[in-house]
Amino acid sequence: MVATPPEQAQPPRKAPEFVFDQNGPQLLLSSLRGKVVAIAFMFTTCPHCQALCPVLAAIQKDYAAKGVQVVGDVIDTGAKDGLAQFIQLYSRGAFPVGWSTQESALEFLKHPDLRYYVPMMAFVDRRGYIRSQYIGDSDFISGGEKNIRAELDKILGAPAASAAKSGVKTATAKKQ
Repeated sequence: MVATPPEQAQPPRKAPEFVFDQNGPQLLLSSLRGKVVAIAFMFTTCPHCQALCPVLAAIQKDYAAKGVQVVGDVIDTGAKDGLAQFIQLYSRGAFPVGWSTQESALEFLKHPDLRYYVPMMAFVDRRGYIRSQYIGDSDFISGGEKNIRAELDKILGAPAASAAKSGVKTATAKKQ
């Protein structure tokens, strides 16, 4: 059974500060304010997560001029030690990838019972509000690049004043 987040955790909601540790300088989510941020929470060993990286690289290339920043965050046990190899093999430096704990990622997403449903994605608007998030093998995630681009287009097209007021739902699904 998949846990549904509490109503107050449903997007849109203010994004808390989040730290992407890069085994060096840290990247703070707040430093990206003014951009639309697509965050992918992944495991270094997950084939779905590895396959998502080239998609995210293409999206970063195509959307950077529109004010979008893709960020990866690996959250599996040993993520810190596997970060450099993951970047070299999968993201290839096309977008920043850091690591954090599963607990901090799940607290950010407000999904404490979904510990192994990756990749997970969250979309943060220019004002710092989580507009939408998708967990595991949801239809959104399995739809891949087309769905990510559509979500970014929707957020980019939303007027800034009403961006935090649109009622975007969170999708959840079990990993199969």
